[in-house]
Amino acid sequence: MMYPIALTTPMAQDLTEYGFEALNTPEAVEQMIENQEGTALLVVNSVCGCAAAMARPGAKLSLQNEKHPAKLYTVFAGVDTDATAKAREFLAPYPPSSPSIALFKDGKLVHFLERRHIEGRSAQIIADNLRAAYDMYC
Repeated sequence: MMYPIALTTPMAQDLTEYGFEALNTPEAVEQMIENQEGTALLVVNSVCGCAAAMARPGAKLSLQNEKHPAKLYTVFAGVDTDATAKAREFLAPYPPSSPSIALFKDGKLVHFLERRHIEGRSAQIIADNLRAAYDMYC
């Protein structure tokens, strides 16, 4: 399902204006994973309320940590459908989930927050979870 750009642009900018690079094509996603050295955070963005209230704020808040990912990326479910589908190939064995947040190290998935780990939790709890992962992998 494609959402209107006028609706989703501010939601996408919430991350891109914070330094996340938008991956809009399957090729961009593949290149990010295959050429990645070090750590990278990937946020699967969404129009849902838990993305706005918890996932995006939690991801941004998590970066206020001594250790954090070297690279920041995002795909937008329902907008960049092909890029999101390609990203989800690298999120196996987890089922499709929006929003979700993935930490990669040297192109391998090392930490993942599914929607069920985001929904109903505060941005602070999500940030703390991610910070623990950064301390371990970054």
